[in-house]
Amino acid sequence: MEAAVTDEELKDLDKEVRKLKRIASEWAGKLHDLVEERLPAAWREIPEISQGTLEACQAWDAANTRLQAAQKG
Repeated sequence: MEAAVTDEELKDLDKEVRKLKRIASEWAGKLHDLVEERLPAAWREIPEISQGTLEACQAWDAANTRLQAAQKG
C-alpha cells in the first residue's frame, strides 16, 4: 500500500500537470499550424512535429493519471 501524498506533493504534482498540459498544447499548436498553413509544402516536418506532440501528450497523460490517483488516495 502506498503512503499518503502530502499537500506539498499534491501541489507539486498539480503544477507538473499544468506545465505538461501547456507544453502539449504548444505542440498541438505547432501541429495545427503545420496542417492549416504549411502543408503540403512542409510535409517533411510531419514526423518531427507529430512525434513531439505524441510524446508531450503522453507525458501529460501519465502525470495527470498520477495526480488523479493521488487525489483519490
